[in-house]
Amino acid sequence: MKDQPKRLPDDHELERQSDALLLYLKRTRGIDLSGYKRPSLLRRITRRMEAVKIEGIDRYIDYLEVHPEEFAQLFSYLLINVTAFFRDQPAWDYLNETILPQLIEAKPPDAEIRVWSAGCASGQEPYSIAMLLCERLGMEAFQKRVKIYASDMDQGALQEARQALYTAKDVEAVPQPLIDKYFERVEQRYAVHADVRRTVIFGRHDLVSDAPISRLDLLVCRNTLMYFNAEMQDHILARFHFALNETGYLLLGKAEMLLTHTNLFTPIDLKHRIFAKATNLGVRERLRVLHHIGEEEAAHRLTQQLRVRDLSFNIAPYPHLVVDLEGNVVLANDQARAVFGLTPDDIGRPFRDLAISYRPLELRGPLEQAFTGQKMVRVPNVARPAPDPGARQFEVEIVPLIEDGRTIVGASLTFRDVSEVVRLHGELHHSKQELETAYEELQSTNEELETTNEELQSTVEELETTNEELQSTNEELETMNEELQSTNEELHTVNAELRERTEELQRATLFQESILASLESGVVVLDEDLTVVLWNHQIAELWGLRSEEAKGKSFASLDIGLPVGELAGPIHTCINTGTHQAVTLNSVNRRGRPIVCRVTCSPLRDGKSRIHGVLLFMEEEQREDEAAASASATS
Repeated sequence: MKDQPKRLPDDHELERQSDALLLYLKRTRGIDLSGYKRPSLLRRITRRMEAVKIEGIDRYIDYLEVHPEEFAQLFSYLLINVTAFFRDQPAWDYLNETILPQLIEAKPPDAEIRVWSAGCASGQEPYSIAMLLCERLGMEAFQKRVKIYASDMDQGALQEARQALYTAKDVEAVPQPLIDKYFERVEQRYAVHADVRRTVIFGRHDLVSDAPISRLDLLVCRNTLMYFNAEMQDHILARFHFALNETGYLLLGKAEMLLTHTNLFTPIDLKHRIFAKATNLGVRERLRVLHHIGEEEAAHRLTQQLRVRDLSFNIAPYPHLVVDLEGNVVLANDQARAVFGLTPDDIGRPFRDLAISYRPLELRGPLEQAFTGQKMVRVPNVARPAPDPGARQFEVEIVPLIEDGRTIVGASLTFRDVSEVVRLHGELHHSKQELETAYEELQSTNEELETTNEELQSTVEELETTNEELQSTNEELETMNEELQSTNEELHTVNAELRERTEELQRATLFQESILASLESGVVVLDEDLTVVLWNHQIAELWGLRSEEAKGKSFASLDIGLPVGELAGPIHTCINTGTHQAVTLNSVNRRGRPIVCRVTCSPLRDGKSRIHGVLLFMEEEQREDEAAASASATS
């Protein structure tokens, strides 16, 4: 019967197995990986399973229970530790030339400067920051003022970072003046100078569950967020926002854009992924941050305040909107929703994208005028089409909201209903026919504008979807790039080991050939099957058979002047008993001359004294008549 084809698990089964493994890791090792992107996580787990030759995640869980040492290898595969000194050099140049001078200037002369390198791997990035700050401040001020916290989940990587020993290849990106100043040569490696090393504090930290380090001036987290899903990125970034000072900066990796978190951070330079902490958060944004950092009591108080404010705002008799300084709708009361058809989804959208901003009257200009002039702008007699008995007339008041008497944070738009006054006034000046004509024209304009707005909104949504897909693809490609880089480094290490072993083998072979060449006796080495393994030059001279012609052949099948059949007994006795055997045989050498050949059989033993072959030593003995002739000639 033919073998049945191997059944691959479907998506549902694979999801179940992966959930079981993540739950097992969290329960036994306290590491929660549920927030990581599942495709990348499964790819790394599969690689480790292939390395230990196990099929199926369920079987791999059983393997982990029996082999606890496997956890370290698995975490090494999951937590990709790809880093380098001054990685992505343009970003470091911008940080050094623009951000660090601003950061230092904003601090009092003796104030502490706090930096956090999250996901530091083997320590190159925190030491890169340390060297830049030391160059800016000088060694004495650097040691006095700077504290650099470096964290990672991988204990092995942290141990390597604490040692601060790097190869010549690791420090290739470091400028030579910095190497001369901040590194010491230790045999074949480079060690970070102790004065710099003491300023960097390494510790294990889980970005998902552990409390963030606070009062930071600079937070560096490069190519780490891209491994998390969108929900967990939002959670971590809220913690980062809490960790930074009001003037703090965030430096991310080149694959990370913060497209969905713009309320928490303000871009300083998108090309180099440098952001500033946003300080003018609304109540809801502050509430989100408090929830993510675990301040439930403060979040509850803020929720109560928000509820009271919303209730008092909603009972206003006129439609009322609040727009922030960025032009986004922050609040809309019940009257505004009923009159202008607003929905809860419109809260947070740009005011310019809503129909109320241009229908029935263009309000974007007056709103900008209120912001610029910092005074109330009144727009009278704004008509709003409505069901019978007729159109509603509003007087719009736009009042800038000023904080601390000087900072504009938004604007309040109140639509006071003056329909009755306008109706009475219109009856005195206009006829009913004129009003109907104006209404029809306005209705036609409304329909055209509404159609245009829907088309524009559809286009914007498609572009946003495409942008998010491109960002996700970019993050996935960057993840795979780091995996390939990690694999390449492993292959370089294996290649170096193979090269060393090859050189050792060559030296051993040369040494063996030198020994055999220096022996006066002929040597033949046979394995357990009596196949020729070695045939030295003296043997070739004696019997006229070259080494390449003899190797790999059965000794008994060789056609030479030695009667090999008569050696079968001594050879087998030598192998079976482990004793030396000697025999003298009449033979014919390669020139056809009869000779007497003495053959000594010695057992071939390995390091454990097990016999796995035999050594044959052959040398020509002088015959009695030749010996007599030689003696006579001598006398």
